[in-house]
Amino acid sequence: MSLLKRIEQGSQGQQGQQSAMPSQPSGGGSQGGGSGDSSRLSSIQARRVSAPITSPQAGSYFDLKARVQNKLLAELDPSTDITKTDDVRKTIQDLFEQILTEENIVLSRPERARLFEQIAAEILGLGPLQPLLEDDTITEIMVNGAKNIYVERKGKVHRVPVTFENNEHVLRIIDRIVAPLGRRIDESSPYVDARLADGSRVNAVISPISLVGPVLTIRKFSKNPITVDQLIQFGSITAEAVQFLKACVESRLNIIISGGTGSGKTTLLNILSGFIPADERIITIENAAELQLRQEHVVTLESRPPNIEGRGEITIRDLVINSLRMRPERIIVGECRGGEALDMLQAMNTGHDGSMTTAHANSPRDCLARIETMCLMAGMDLPARAIREQMAGAVELICQVSRMRDGTRKTVSICEINGMEGDVITMTDIFAFEQTGFENGQVIGRLRPTGLRPKFMDKIESMGIHLPPSIFGIGERRRL
Repeated sequence: MSLLKRIEQGSQGQQGQQSAMPSQPSGGGSQGGGSGDSSRLSSIQARRVSAPITSPQAGSYFDLKARVQNKLLAELDPSTDITKTDDVRKTIQDLFEQILTEENIVLSRPERARLFEQIAAEILGLGPLQPLLEDDTITEIMVNGAKNIYVERKGKVHRVPVTFENNEHVLRIIDRIVAPLGRRIDESSPYVDARLADGSRVNAVISPISLVGPVLTIRKFSKNPITVDQLIQFGSITAEAVQFLKACVESRLNIIISGGTGSGKTTLLNILSGFIPADERIITIENAAELQLRQEHVVTLESRPPNIEGRGEITIRDLVINSLRMRPERIIVGECRGGEALDMLQAMNTGHDGSMTTAHANSPRDCLARIETMCLMAGMDLPARAIREQMAGAVELICQVSRMRDGTRKTVSICEINGMEGDVITMTDIFAFEQTGFENGQVIGRLRPTGLRPKFMDKIESMGIHLPPSIFGIGERRRL
């Protein structure tokens, strides 16, 4: 985003309740022309010049922040490249110190640091949310209107003493997120999925759908992706299960990761994707790109909502169909939510082995029922048995993940799909979570093998991969 646009948004952010100017929640930031920006900038500058300068003691902290920021923006060179964050921050700090000195504003060192960080966040970041985004202990940020902000730490949700000035301030931050992506949010399209520059997933909902003001949910993107070793260390999965899943991925089995919201589906999908050999062509398809694949030959596709005229929409299903013409060796769909499930099953059944996706469901059996429902959403008048035969022939493994009552995420089941018996898809648990207790607020238990050897072991061994029987608990006395 240009510095000119940032100046406009930053200045509007400080007008807050003092300005009677109506808010502009739409994604028009991506459509503005140069002359329009210049005229609006002139208007902003005029308001700054006419604003009375009162003593810092006479005004509130908000007034002081608004005056200092407006003056700083007026003196900042509009041609500055805002992408050079360190250089711009140094320039802002120099001007900030100069303004405080010229106006004889006396602040303590903590107050001065706090004021500077808030102003820098308005110009370079996402305002009040910036400190939360920089906190590595926070995994999710939830804004319920201007004054209610919650975060998730270690699986637990807490309210934080951070607020926006008003609902218009929240709308401007939402617009700052979605406009660079060519997306919009307004009364005709009051919700949007987007992502931040670092890959964090964003969902925003505004009036008239939301009755509590603008609602913003940010699923933070880990700067350092969770590794397999960390997953084992956290107790989310066992080393034996990881060894088994690694063999399944390398053997090109089709895998679905099932789980509820925030249960760790994408994290496990990232882990499993890391086991794909580096010499294979991978196509990823997502609503908002958040997968962190490390292989060299990866093509990332992202869906697109319709424009203001209702045209130009590119759905996940469109991308799945198109990906079949791109010579994929692996197709990874971030999440199946609708009719694309049928196309995904057909791809799995037509030579695109080793594909993976996630689905929202509470158990492997529920996952199959949900996929069946999603296939019907494709608009094809197919009998239930035909869909189930497609599923039984395409899907070979379902990994069920769950968020436990203590806030931890665990893999609770790894199931093999065996085939059909009558009209019912049969499945076998290869690993299952065994809870042994609940102590000091923590779930005690472990993912254990069931002692059954999967039928697709022949396929794994044909790839030259040989797993010891002990992985499946065969030949060993099971610990209870």
